[in-house]
Amino acid sequence: MIRLSKDGSKRRQLFGSLRWQLLSRSLLILAVLLVLIGLFQYVFMRQFTYQNKAESLRNQAMSIPPETWRQAGVPVPNKGYRGGWKAGRGWSQDGGTPPVVFMPGVSIAFIDKNGSYSVLSEWKSAGAAPRLSDEEYNSLLQSNPAPRREGLGYQVVRNAEGEEQIVVLHPIQISGMVKGIVQISAGTGPMKDELGRQLLIFIVLAVFALLAGLLTFLPVLKRTLHPLSNMVHAVENVNAGNLDERFNTIQGQQEIDRLAVSFNRMLERLRASFEAEKEAKEQMRQFVADASHELRTPLTSIHGFLEVLLRGASQQPEQLEKALHSMYGESERLNHLVRDLLLLAKLDRTPDIALTEGALDKLIQDMEPQLRLLAGSRHVEFELSDHVMCRFDTDKMKQVILNLFYNAVQHTEPESGIITLALTRTSDTVQLTVKDNGIGIDDKHISYVFDRFYRKDYSRTRKNGGAGLGLSISKSIVESHGGIIHVESEAGKGAAFMIMLPLSPN
Repeated sequence: MIRLSKDGSKRRQLFGSLRWQLLSRSLLILAVLLVLIGLFQYVFMRQFTYQNKAESLRNQAMSIPPETWRQAGVPVPNKGYRGGWKAGRGWSQDGGTPPVVFMPGVSIAFIDKNGSYSVLSEWKSAGAAPRLSDEEYNSLLQSNPAPRREGLGYQVVRNAEGEEQIVVLHPIQISGMVKGIVQISAGTGPMKDELGRQLLIFIVLAVFALLAGLLTFLPVLKRTLHPLSNMVHAVENVNAGNLDERFNTIQGQQEIDRLAVSFNRMLERLRASFEAEKEAKEQMRQFVADASHELRTPLTSIHGFLEVLLRGASQQPEQLEKALHSMYGESERLNHLVRDLLLLAKLDRTPDIALTEGALDKLIQDMEPQLRLLAGSRHVEFELSDHVMCRFDTDKMKQVILNLFYNAVQHTEPESGIITLALTRTSDTVQLTVKDNGIGIDDKHISYVFDRFYRKDYSRTRKNGGAGLGLSISKSIVESHGGIIHVESEAGKGAAFMIMLPLSPN
């Protein structure tokens, strides 16, 4: 088993937080940008510094008049002198006089028109003058006229002692002809030192910028993420038993506000789902209890009669016949209850409804003899509109009409009962109404009349043998037809069950 220490858990919470991630990534991006800016600045400044130094050296070379080199022969190099400036000696048979050149801080070399290389002066701070390849010198000596200033660049090379120097070549042109080349070089050490100082200053400023960003981002991020922290606290307070928590949808941040609206909608759906689940569980518990009660009653009755028969009543013809008739009635009741339960389960799962076009008034007229027989001595009235066409399943619709009519019979007195069956047509629906003048339904019971096994008067219903499934079956069948069923009633003044089915399209 792996156990995290308290400090380790705190570190995980810190580094795993959104605030830390935003802060670290923002500072990382800032650091990368500063590094790129520093590199770009260093490269740019280096090129700019070297270019300026080369221009300065070239301007120094151009400040020497070309006539100074007119009589110059081949100079003899000075050897072993690095203390300061010293002109060359021992010029060639041409009898030229060595030019007098004084340029502090640089080394000067001369390459004549024959390609001979001679050092005119060297400064210790500048380092020994480097020598380039003969091809580079000859390409410039043979270019007549000499290239324009814009075509002359600079080079960064190392001399024989390994010292890095910047080298500028300046052609000496007299009467349109290149007579020689003046090579001026200077060490890059001072320039690198200056670039290093500039880079160090930039690094220090960048570190201060990161520290300032760290100190600045912390309160800014805390304030920015405050609405999100509020949502976290609200979510922590939400559980299956407390779904009344709601998020503030106006916090000044569009994304957070939209997230809060979505969370509120989700909580509404969750609460509705939990309530529906709770209600479904309660209904299932009640259904199982009622079904068990309904099944237990006939089974207990049959078991009691069998026990009586086993005790010797089977030897007496009258008691035997009476017991058999009672058991047969209870078995019929049990069989009817099981059929209703299976039908409800089937309607809930995959309703087997075969809708066909037909006249509903004709169906009711065909059922009139059966309904009057079922009503007994009660008065029955039929108020049917002609040619009311709609789509329905004949057998299922007969079952609905019989259930509603039987329910009216059960709740009206035999002598004074009046049952009215009306069929009308509206602009878009067909309405079938079964109305009676019986005992009616209290307001507190109306919302439950279509629940399974629900009976507002258990003693009276038990006397009449009802199990409380007829209205539930009727509702399932009507809804499978795409219709609705509801009841209007007042205690002591009867009830009216109304079915509305979609009108058949022309």
